[in-house]
Amino acid sequence: MDVGVCLPYMETELDRDRLRAWCRVLDDGPFASLSCGERITGPTVEMATALAAAAAWTERVRIVPSLYVLPMHSAVKAAKEIATLDVISGGRVTVTVGVGGRPGDYQAVGAPFAKRHQRMDDQVAEMRRIWSGEPPAPGLDPVGPKPVQAGGPKIHAGVMGPKATRRAAAWADGVYLWSGNGVRAEIEHFIRGVDEAWEDAGRSAPPRRVAGFWCSLADDGQQRLSSYVYDYIKVLGEDAARGMSKGVDRSSPDAVRASLDAMEALGCDECFLVPATADLAEVERAAELLTRR
Repeated sequence: MDVGVCLPYMETELDRDRLRAWCRVLDDGPFASLSCGERITGPTVEMATALAAAAAWTERVRIVPSLYVLPMHSAVKAAKEIATLDVISGGRVTVTVGVGGRPGDYQAVGAPFAKRHQRMDDQVAEMRRIWSGEPPAPGLDPVGPKPVQAGGPKIHAGVMGPKATRRAAAWADGVYLWSGNGVRAEIEHFIRGVDEAWEDAGRSAPPRRVAGFWCSLADDGQQRLSSYVYDYIKVLGEDAARGMSKGVDRSSPDAVRASLDAMEALGCDECFLVPATADLAEVERAAELLTRR
């Protein structure tokens, strides 16, 4: 099973030097991919810009927007950004798309929150048409650049519920499945739903299965992991934030290793670690863990 790492895009300590150091360790280490999430409000860096820098600073790891909250965007503009990222990386992009769960981010960019699932279905088809060289409208020029990967990068769907999974089965090349605490039973449940949806959709090829969970291998990892999760979840309410922050415990090498082993046993093709801090120790210790695993 491949292992990727999400950049610490939410951390105020993330600056040029730290981002470049993370990219160096990830590209030199035993990792397959690096990713970055997308949020509008809060102190986060802008996803496409951060990943463009990462693509220029690396040579080997795949570059994974994870995830584009696609209904907040113009599909044509997103297709152009992703194709450009594919060019900068030399064809190393796999893109994950989803609808997100933060109405405030939609409000901040003036995008409607309603009917976002249907819009995303339509947008995926439109991006693929753009990448194929089809003009966005009659009489217009095609939108470049042409992606390095024929037909454009693979598109994964960030899904959890059964309805979203069934919709994704019509168009996704893979799925990104989330368990905040790296719980085997949660990912196993999602995989069963994905397999059923792919079978019902008549898909002949199975999707690439990617899992992810929060963790911290930094000093004071448990305290900082809990604080990170609280800040991340508080948009859903105080009770949810407190409950989730008390439950996460992937803050030791043994705990992280146990979740990785569980994801691999379930047949996941890749698993993303999502560190709770911007400390370089997060990725240095993760690299050491994987080397000894």
